[in-house]
Amino acid sequence: MENENDGDPAQQGAGYDIVGSIATNVEDGFTMAAVGDLIVSRAVTKSQDSGFGAVVKVLRDADVTFGNLEVNIFDIRSFNGSPQAEYGGAYHLSLPEVGPDLKAMGFNIVGRANNHSLDWGVEGMRETSRVLDQNGIIHAGVGENLAQAGAARFFETARGRVALLSCASTFKPMARAGDPAGEAPGRPGLNALRLTQSIVVSPEMLENVRLISSVLPTDIPVPKDPNKVALAGTAYKVGDKVGYNFEPDARDIADILRNVRRGKQFSDFCIVTNHGHEPGNWSQEPPDYEQSFAHRLIDAGADAYIGHGPHQLRGIEIYKGRPIFYSLGNFFQDDLGTPSGAEMFDDYAKDPRVDTDAEVKVAEMAGYSDPVFWESVIAVSRFEQSQLAELRLYPIELGRLRRFANRGIPGLVATQQARAILDRLQTLSKPFGTQIAIENDVGVIRLGPTSP
Repeated sequence: MENENDGDPAQQGAGYDIVGSIATNVEDGFTMAAVGDLIVSRAVTKSQDSGFGAVVKVLRDADVTFGNLEVNIFDIRSFNGSPQAEYGGAYHLSLPEVGPDLKAMGFNIVGRANNHSLDWGVEGMRETSRVLDQNGIIHAGVGENLAQAGAARFFETARGRVALLSCASTFKPMARAGDPAGEAPGRPGLNALRLTQSIVVSPEMLENVRLISSVLPTDIPVPKDPNKVALAGTAYKVGDKVGYNFEPDARDIADILRNVRRGKQFSDFCIVTNHGHEPGNWSQEPPDYEQSFAHRLIDAGADAYIGHGPHQLRGIEIYKGRPIFYSLGNFFQDDLGTPSGAEMFDDYAKDPRVDTDAEVKVAEMAGYSDPVFWESVIAVSRFEQSQLAELRLYPIELGRLRRFANRGIPGLVATQQARAILDRLQTLSKPFGTQIAIENDVGVIRLGPTSP
């Protein structure tokens, strides 16, 4: 049963103060660089593109640099696993050289919990962990059981010890990690945040759904509820605005909050990252549960919340002096990894005896032609006196109009394109009360000593 005080350290009693305060505890000048999804298949630091070189400098200059690793890393020639029937929409695969290349770029921590974590099964998950460990990149979000997948992992910097926790609300059911139970062993996989989805409709719409439900035969008893109807496995309920409602699983929330407390107790700065596509990649707004979830994480000790998943930017909120990024979009969209599993050929009506992997991936990417999927920012947060003092947002573009073999690599942009990206981020952040200035093609959020 969930302890109702689990998410509120102030109600934990004096014991929490003894083992560690929830306050940020880093030396002056501490910086965190954060980006979104790393979909990269090859080493790219050898690129002569000056725009990418400028990107790398921003990443390397930070004390801690985070990205969401949305690929598996291994050599297909020696790989002992196989592509899974359940996969995240594409079989993201990277060459082993990506490990040292990410390190060379400046990435020192990465999230692993996402809908691609087990595209290549447990073997792919383990091999990716091996490559990251070999290259000294701290990673969290997957493990041999739920306790390992949910645990914080730690990175030492000159200005403080950083904890990272990673979870995913979008994942394939078979990818979810589990703990042992009696004689049953634990299950390898990712740290899941399960959501129950309902569709919110008007009272008149609900009556139409109820009418359809009443004439459909079913083996499952349908409870009589004046404000809710189940139809073909989907729940509909009455609300003020038509849309989607998500209720997070109370047990998952309790586990995550406890792991955040533990992570902060053993560190000076705690980052929590969540991968979710809800309510859909089409939405520029986060799902209805996420703001409350992010606030509870910060109340439990998180110093930053980093969201990713929908492949486009969403708004930024500053809560109790900590940054909340509801989505940082894509950082890489280099989709050259091969091979693809047979299921992906089937799903896009391709024949592996006739069509190539590239043709399959072009078909998969047809839904991402809008420029918003190819534009994002690098977010650099700077702390003074253990308080967020400034947040700088460097606009990037991923080469949408380049040929297939060259696109997907970020470069800093300026003038009109930079302004358009930052204007959009201003609009997306306004509902959260966040003001973003634009100075020399960079977005800037400044916080004074009395900022909330």
